[in-house]
Amino acid sequence: MSLNLSSQKIIKDWIDYNGHMNVAYYLLIFDRYGADKLNTIFKMGEESAKNTGMSTMIVENNIAYKRELKVDEEVDINLIYFNHDKKRLHYKFEMINKKDNSLSATFEALALYVNLKDRKVSEFEGEKISIMQNFIKENKHNFSDEDLKYSSKLKI
Repeated sequence: MSLNLSSQKIIKDWIDYNGHMNVAYYLLIFDRYGADKLNTIFKMGEESAKNTGMSTMIVENNIAYKRELKVDEEVDINLIYFNHDKKRLHYKFEMINKKDNSLSATFEALALYVNLKDRKVSEFEGEKISIMQNFIKENKHNFSDEDLKYSSKLKI
C-alpha cells in the first residue's frame, strides 16, 4: 500500500558511465518529488520558509537501491510511511518503475522542524499538528511500518 506523490521521467543527464541512473539522482528525485511534495502538503515547504521562516531539514536518511533505472524510464514516488512527534517528521518513500511496476529504491528520512532565523529546532504549531494528524487519519491504511530504521527516534 502507498500514496502516490508524483511521477518523474529519468533524463539523460542523470545517467552515468555505467549506463544507469547515478546514485546522486535517486536522492534528488526523493527530495524534490517526495519530501518537497510532502512538506507542501503540511504547509512546511518553500512558501513556509519564505513567509514564516520555518522549514524542515533532513538530519538522517537511508536509501536502498533495489533495481537500476535507465534513461526515459518513468517512476512513481510513493509515500509508504509517515509519522511525527512535536519536532520531527519520519517518512519513507518508494520509487516504482512504471514500466514493470518493480521497486527501484526506497528512501527513509528523519527531519527536524527548524526556525531558519535562529537555526534552532522548534515545535510544530497547532495548525501543522492538525494537518499532519488529519493526513495520517485519512491515509494510514496506505502505510506500512515494515523495515523502518528511524521509528525509535520519534518521542511519541
